[in-house]
Amino acid sequence: MRHFMEQAFPLCRSITGNGVRHTLELIAEQLGDVELQRFEVPTGTPVLDWTVPNEWNLVRATLDGPNGPVLDSNDSNLHVVSYSMPVDRTMDLEELRPHLYSLPDQPTAIPYRTSYYRETWGFCLTHEQLEQLEPGDYQVKIDSRLEPGHLTYGEVVLPGVSADELLFTTHICHPSMANDNLSGIAALTEIARLLHTAPGAAERHHTIRILFIPGTIGSITWLARNQENLGKIKAGLVLAGAGDPSPPTFKRSRRSTTRIDLLMERLVAEDGGEIIDYYPYGYDERQFCSPGFDMAVGRLSRSIHGTYPEYHTSLDDLDFICDDTLADTVGLVMRAVDALEHEPRYENQVARGEPQLGRRGLYGAVGGAVNAQSVEMALLWLLSYSDGEYSLVDIARHSEVDIDSLQVAATALVDAGLLKAV
Repeated sequence: MRHFMEQAFPLCRSITGNGVRHTLELIAEQLGDVELQRFEVPTGTPVLDWTVPNEWNLVRATLDGPNGPVLDSNDSNLHVVSYSMPVDRTMDLEELRPHLYSLPDQPTAIPYRTSYYRETWGFCLTHEQLEQLEPGDYQVKIDSRLEPGHLTYGEVVLPGVSADELLFTTHICHPSMANDNLSGIAALTEIARLLHTAPGAAERHHTIRILFIPGTIGSITWLARNQENLGKIKAGLVLAGAGDPSPPTFKRSRRSTTRIDLLMERLVAEDGGEIIDYYPYGYDERQFCSPGFDMAVGRLSRSIHGTYPEYHTSLDDLDFICDDTLADTVGLVMRAVDALEHEPRYENQVARGEPQLGRRGLYGAVGGAVNAQSVEMALLWLLSYSDGEYSLVDIARHSEVDIDSLQVAATALVDAGLLKAV
């Protein structure tokens, strides 16, 4: 993953353009014999309430002042506001200033700025550089192409024995920033490779769908193009900021009690991480959970976006990535897939009310129980929480009834026709 990130870090990515295509090429190389499908959606295509924008490609941008060169995008592609329109003109410092962006409280960092849906241009520089600019004429040259083209995204499908799907996505639109979100790209690429080669992959129940998409407009485009198949997706995760040295953070889906919510709450808590409620801001989880879709999709990250000083700046470089936490993020997702595949779940077969257990001989007559009272409590917990979402492990954690008693009770309830394994 580190080698992949070193290769992909210099690429000038945005929501469209050749930087995205080159990144997908590197992903395909990393995946080996795993097929990465690439899709090109033309500018002007209606996608839900949005429209696919013009494609943007940067050749080079420079800013020269009265004393010589000031900025060059070849030194850092963060120096240019993403989606800057072409410019070739001379202006004085006062006219130039509204187009310059810096961080006064982080004087050595270059900020990351975008202008996807408003035709303008700009440069980003350290505040130290900004303060050193002297009055005089400045030559602005932004050699970019902002014209009809395509939005590009990639998709990997690993078939399962059923049509039920697990969805994993990450955004590929950010330029040279390692945690946000080159780490997410590297982690999801490795997850795809591991899932393809895992023992028993051919017998996996769920089909795995993995998306490498531009943020917001990419997920909206994918949703618009795949509406008829969304019902197949039983659980999903958005990966972002996967490699900074903090413990993991899981953001619940909008529904908050879906299978992925219950599972990730447990796994992240076991890993010493933090659980946060859904809110309609962040990464692409807000698109998958938006009204009309309301999918069982949460977000897995390390630090929460905007809460660490390196976020959206040049300080988010490869040195900021911790190999151990990046590997741990991959491990968390792999454990989640394993649990979604193998942890027993049941559905209550009684439509309304609590069934009468006594006349079925289930109170005080469950054979093989070490603790009959515990098993009787397990019967009630199972009937109450067996909705196909809670696994036995979830119910054990929630109820504090031991897993052995729950397993004995589940077998008895299935034999009595009150539960059905799903």
